[in-house]
Amino acid sequence: MSKNLSELSGRKGLRENLFEELGIAATETGSVSKEKSEELAKEFLFGTANVYGTATFYDFLRPENKGKKVYVCNGSSCLTAGTQEKLRTQLGAEFKDEEIGEMCCLGRCHENSSFFFDGHNYSGNDIENIAAIKAGKKQPIDKYNVGRHGTAVLTCDFPGIDAFYKTLDKALQLTPDQLLAELKTSGLRGRGGAGFPIGFKLESCKNTKGDIKFIVCNADEGDPGAYSDRYLLEERPHAVLLGMIIAGYIAGANNGVVYIRGEYPEAIEITQKAIDDIRAKGFIGENILGSGFNYDFKIIRAQGAYICGEETALLSSIEGQRPEVRVRPPYPTQHGLFNKPTVVNNVETLACIRWVIENGGAAFAAIGRGKSTGTKLASLDSFFNKPGIYEVDMGTPLSVLVNDLGGGFRSSIKAMHIGGPLGGLVPVDKINDLTVDFESFSQNGFLLGHASVVCLPSEFPVIKYIEHLFQFTAHESCGKCFPCRLGSTRGYEMVDKAINTDYKMDRELFTDLITTMEIGSLCALGGGLPLPIRNALKYFENELGQYFS
Repeated sequence: MSKNLSELSGRKGLRENLFEELGIAATETGSVSKEKSEELAKEFLFGTANVYGTATFYDFLRPENKGKKVYVCNGSSCLTAGTQEKLRTQLGAEFKDEEIGEMCCLGRCHENSSFFFDGHNYSGNDIENIAAIKAGKKQPIDKYNVGRHGTAVLTCDFPGIDAFYKTLDKALQLTPDQLLAELKTSGLRGRGGAGFPIGFKLESCKNTKGDIKFIVCNADEGDPGAYSDRYLLEERPHAVLLGMIIAGYIAGANNGVVYIRGEYPEAIEITQKAIDDIRAKGFIGENILGSGFNYDFKIIRAQGAYICGEETALLSSIEGQRPEVRVRPPYPTQHGLFNKPTVVNNVETLACIRWVIENGGAAFAAIGRGKSTGTKLASLDSFFNKPGIYEVDMGTPLSVLVNDLGGGFRSSIKAMHIGGPLGGLVPVDKINDLTVDFESFSQNGFLLGHASVVCLPSEFPVIKYIEHLFQFTAHESCGKCFPCRLGSTRGYEMVDKAINTDYKMDRELFTDLITTMEIGSLCALGGGLPLPIRNALKYFENELGQYFS
């Protein structure tokens, strides 16, 4: 990360954004031309090599993307469901091979057969209407189950903008310190995976001097199998936006950035409309509700890179730099976007703030278990009888989520990958041992993460899933640190060779490789991958033993 480039990018602030300009430049052909790269480099005072390095990193900007018209989801849920080979064949009847690309993941894990065409996502039986879709005669309709067990923090009915934003009037009549105290009392922790207390981040940013500060919503929900952030952005966008406004008031930030995955086009459209609606009502802009507080939003459309879910890589991305993970300290709350104090939190975390302020931190803390307070959204994939989004109180038995809310499995399942590609691989016989909270999963050697659930059917080889995880990490690595970049590639090569030849992997060498990734990687991508692999080796030794010497 170059601090100089951060400053250069920040000259125009969010109004004219280099990353956004690269996306616009790639709209027509699918990639950024050499001439346009050079033009943007001059305009933003970046080196040509810097702009080229950025443009060629992202799935949707790189030259290989040129000419693509339709994209097939290659996420973990679609992989284990086994729907995509048939889908690709069906698309092949309408498109040339070179016009078909791949995206990961489209967040249609509840029914799979997922693809992207002409700015929209489709799934389930939509492929049967591909001719009508191409002709513009059929728009996507996405339906899934939504339910809860316990308190309705995020799945409660929306009462309308005016009623909902009464909480903003209440918040602006309190001091930032009073609001911060409520959030600290609530024990609200990050819902994106790390479980870091949001009160600590906001306080750190608040206490850092600076005339310009940012609240950034990390809506780059790239975990295959997770679509809870998509649910919030599409069905409850005002919970996210109001949470960001209150966070800005606490931290002294006047700028909110919502960084949304390019794979979620509907979420981008709906969130932008929600922003326009509250601007029209005076809930954002200058002197909000006569308080003297100013706040406004900017949506940034991401361009396909899982690593941008890591907060420092996300900040580099917005700046138009190659999205590489930054070494910490300094932390974003001191030196973040454009080197200004910045708080980065995920969608679900920010969406909880409104409930905390409306009902009190003590009420939120009373929900849940131990240090895991409040509720958690979980995403269930198509192997459940009732796939969908479910909100449960922290501490709810996993069996309640699986069997009562999800209706159990529709076919034989041997494991669930919970918490994204870096989460734990949980054998089904452990369901009754776990509760949905950070501590239970950690104590049992797993990771709650996003609480997304991708099922491995009994006939799906665990070794193929391990190969998929290595391949995913190798593709998505930012490349900055050797353990992640090289380790994931060597791991994929070893597993692929063991699957397709009589080669036997050396157990000690394999263990050394994932240990090096675990302790030597700069971020959780390379550092987290070993967890599900260790789980697989522990619980599926009988199946995997044949691949090792």
